[in-house]
Amino acid sequence: MASFNKVILMGNLTRDPELRVTAGGISICKIGLAVNRVYSTKDGERREEVTYVDIDAFGKQAEVINKYMRKGRPLFVEGRLKFDQWESEGQKRSKLGIILDKFEFIGGREDSDGGQSSGYDKSSPPVRTAPATEASAPAAASTTNFSNDNDTLDEDVPF
Repeated sequence: MASFNKVILMGNLTRDPELRVTAGGISICKIGLAVNRVYSTKDGERREEVTYVDIDAFGKQAEVINKYMRKGRPLFVEGRLKFDQWESEGQKRSKLGIILDKFEFIGGREDSDGGQSSGYDKSSPPVRTAPATEASAPAAASTTNFSNDNDTLDEDVPF
């Protein structure tokens, strides 16, 4: 019988990443992710449900997550489910978690001038933008104005 084990989640970190290095030199980073679901009841009442997930990252990915992520920051993850079982104080315990395969940072950098620290290393390369040239100036001038005075759309828009 064929099987498929893939998890895709997007949420916010519930705590700062915890990085450990094994005796063999392998980095392991443990993170917690909160995934929110907003829905309406039959009565029209809006409710929010939060699911908390533990995720383990290994190797270079673990180091990158530990370096750039902090509690509250959004993260997109892909991974696989892992069922752990152990015995503690005479009781059998179990937990369903995720082993990270891929991830992507979500959102942009926040400057420390705004009062919030993003946890991003300021020594990383700046975001590149296309330089303004004389050839691009007329194109910028022909963009559509979406203010209340001008309700027309540009004819070149494909939708």
